[in-house]
Amino acid sequence: MYNAEFAGTIDLTLLIFLSFVLFFVGLIFYLRREDRREGYPLEDDVSGRLEGASGLFFTAQPKTFILPHGAGLVSKPDSVRDPLELAASRMSRVSGSPLEPIGDPLQAGVGPGAYAQRAHRVDQTLHGEAKIVPLRADPAYSIPRFDADPRGMTVMGADRATAGVVADVWVDRAEYLIRYLEVELTQAPGLGLSVLGSAPARRVLVPMTMAVIRKGRGVVAVDAVLAAQFAGAPALENPDQITFYEEERVCAYFGAGFLYATPMRAEPWL
Repeated sequence: MYNAEFAGTIDLTLLIFLSFVLFFVGLIFYLRREDRREGYPLEDDVSGRLEGASGLFFTAQPKTFILPHGAGLVSKPDSVRDPLELAASRMSRVSGSPLEPIGDPLQAGVGPGAYAQRAHRVDQTLHGEAKIVPLRADPAYSIPRFDADPRGMTVMGADRATAGVVADVWVDRAEYLIRYLEVELTQAPGLGLSVLGSAPARRVLVPMTMAVIRKGRGVVAVDAVLAAQFAGAPALENPDQITFYEEERVCAYFGAGFLYATPMRAEPWL
């Protein structure tokens, strides 16, 4: 078979192979630079000292991104560290040692309750409308009659005590699914006492992924937290909207309950 040889042992096949190798090496350098666009500079786990730049080949050059719906511009990397102080302490001075929450572990922001400092703005659809809204805010959306409608159902915590009643359902207008249940609390914070009849009752959002609807019993079970702990869930600035940051806080609060709701959950399994 004819082989296009250019000079000596250099032929077309070898050139293609070398081109692929050079491309692959360049791709590795490109990806290693791009993955340093956010979350850098690195921070020493024990001392908190910031690590220096990784050199020309491993340092991302600043790039400006245009945010959708007129939300402005953002440049990354910006070498700015989050000013957040964690409500937690290290269990030892060894690098990689776990963090122990200080105060209310459901709001400490560590472990399964960790959250990102996301934007204080509402997620939007392609048409610029709020993406996640309660059903009361958009009558065009409804729950199919053959599906279980959780509104009016009793919400029970991990201790099987009553936490409240589902007052509304928050839907994702882009994905056509339920994101949150809006629960009207019937428990006074920390007391476990019914406050029905007092005005106004506080409402909190519960992630749908952490709730189980038991249609036959008319109950929504949430094993993440105890009934009295629902009252500590983050509140919304706007009762009909939820921001990126508020979504992070709500999911983090109930997520933390799977480890910190009771002392037994935080103990190792034998």
